[in-house]
Amino acid sequence: MIFISLLILIVAIALPSFQKNFSPILFTRLSSIIFIYAGVLSFNTLYIESIGSGLGIYSGLFHVTVTSQIMDTFLFIMASLILIAWPIINNSVLTVKNETVNKTNNLPQHKVGKAINPSTEYSLIVMFSTLGASLLMSCADLVSMYLSIELQSFGVYILSTLYRDSESATSAGLKYFLLGGLSSCIILLGSALIYSYTGLTNFESIYSLVSVSYSNQIIHGLTLGFILILIGLLFKIAAAPLHNWAPDVYDDSPTIVTIWLTIMPKISIIILLLELQSGISLSSEIELIESLKSINILSDLLSENIIYVLKNLLLISSLLSLIIGTVVGLAQTKIKRLLAYSTISHIGFILLALAINTEQSTESLIFYIIQYSFTNLNVFLIIIALGYLTHINKFNNGNYYGSNTDIRFISELKGQFFLNPVLSISLSICLFSMAGIPPLIGFFSKQFVLYSAVQSGYYFMSIVAILVSVISASYYLKIIRVLHTEENISTDKITNSNETNNSVLSNLHSFLISILTLSILLFILKPSIILNSTQLLSLSLFNF
Repeated sequence: MIFISLLILIVAIALPSFQKNFSPILFTRLSSIIFIYAGVLSFNTLYIESIGSGLGIYSGLFHVTVTSQIMDTFLFIMASLILIAWPIINNSVLTVKNETVNKTNNLPQHKVGKAINPSTEYSLIVMFSTLGASLLMSCADLVSMYLSIELQSFGVYILSTLYRDSESATSAGLKYFLLGGLSSCIILLGSALIYSYTGLTNFESIYSLVSVSYSNQIIHGLTLGFILILIGLLFKIAAAPLHNWAPDVYDDSPTIVTIWLTIMPKISIIILLLELQSGISLSSEIELIESLKSINILSDLLSENIIYVLKNLLLISSLLSLIIGTVVGLAQTKIKRLLAYSTISHIGFILLALAINTEQSTESLIFYIIQYSFTNLNVFLIIIALGYLTHINKFNNGNYYGSNTDIRFISELKGQFFLNPVLSISLSICLFSMAGIPPLIGFFSKQFVLYSAVQSGYYFMSIVAILVSVISASYYLKIIRVLHTEENISTDKITNSNETNNSVLSNLHSFLISILTLSILLFILKPSIILNSTQLLSLSLFNF
C-alpha cells in the first residue's frame, strides 16, 4: 500500500497540473490519509486465520506475524499523527509578515517563513522511511534486514538536512549520516560473519542450526555475528555507551524532524530486537528438550552461550543508559538536548525489559513503547506550538528574528504559563508522566518493567532504575518551574498573544495535543484496551 502510493505520488508531483492546484499542505494531509488507510489494512489482516504463527512472503525474506501486523498498524498511526499535526500559520498572517520583514530587515523572500510551510519532499521522505521501518519489523532474513535498515536510515538522514539554509541542520545531518553509516557497516559485518560460518541468511534456518549444531567454531562465529548486529542496532537507537551522536543531532535538527528521529526508528529496531531474541530463545528451548531426550549436554551449553552473551550486553547497555541519560541530563540547558538524554534513559528501561525476556517483561516492553511514543510525540508537538506562538509574538512586538521558530533553550519557556496556560499545563502533565508520577500512564509503564525485573531476580537493576527515576524527575521539574516562573510582561504583549493565538495553530494540531494529553491523564480510567493488546502480543510471541 505504501509502496504503490509512493509511486503514484512521485508521478503526480511531476505533472504541471499538480504543481498548480495542490499546495504542500494538502500533500502532507494526503500522505497522512494514506498512512491511516495503510494502518486500517494492516489491522484488517489480523482476521486472516491462516496467519497463525506467521506467514512467509517473498521467498521467506519477510515473515508476517500477529506482532508485526499490530506494530505496523501502530507505526502507521504514529506516522499519520506526526504528519497531520504540522502547525500551519494562517496565510493572511504569513503574507503580511513576509512583506513587513522584507521591507524592514531586507531579507530575501525565499528565506522568510521557510520553516513554517511543509514541503512535498518531507512527506515523500517520511513515507520512504516508514516503508523501511515497516519492512524491518517483518524481516526474516539478513539481507532483507540490512536493506530495510538502510531504507529507513537514508530517509532519516535526508530529513535531518531538509532545511538546507540552516547550518546547524546540515551539520546534524552530516554527523548523523557518518555515524549511521558506521553502525550500518557494523551490522553488515555481523551479517557477513554469520553467513561465512553457516552459509545461511534466513533467520529460521539459523535458529534451527543453533538448535542442532555441535560445532564450537560455528557457535562462536554465530555469537560474534549476533554481537556485532546487536551493537549496530543499539547504536541506531542511541543506547549508551553508543549515544554521543544523539544529543547533538536532536538539538541541531528542526523540531518537526526531531519528532521523527526520537520515535519511528526506535519502534522498528526494538521490535526487531524483540523478535530476534524470541527466535534465539525458542530455538534454545527446542534444543533443551532434544538434549534431554538424547542426553546431549554439549549442544545445550553452546546455544546457552549465545543467549548469555546477548543478555549481558543488553543489561550493560541498559545500566549505562539509565545512569548516563539521567546524570548528564541534569546539566543540560537546551531543551532538545535534555529530551535526548531523557530518551536515552527511557531506552534503558526498554532494554531492561528486553533483556529479561519473559512473557511479563515482553508485555511491559510493548506497553512502554506505546506510552513512550505517545508522550514523546505530545511533548514535541507542544514545544513546536509554543515555538510558533512565541515566534509570532516576537514579530508583533517588533522583534522578529528570522524564519527559525524552534525553541532551543529551556529559558525561552519562561512565563509561558501566563501567555499560554493550556499548552503549559499539557506540557507539565506530559513531563510528570515521563518522570513516572502516578496516576499518569508513564508511572504504570515503569512499574510494569520494574515488577517484571523483580520477579525475575534482577534486584540490582531494579534499584538502579528506581533511583534514576527519582533523580530524573528533577530535570523535568526544572522545565515545569521555568514554565510557571513569572516574567515581566506588559499587558499589551499579553493582549497581542491572545489575539494571535487563534490564527496561528491549525485545529488539527490543537485537537491532537488535547487528545494525547487526556489519554495520558485519564489512562487509569480505561486501561484495558492497551493492556489486553500488549498481553495478547506477549503470549503470541511465546506460544508460537
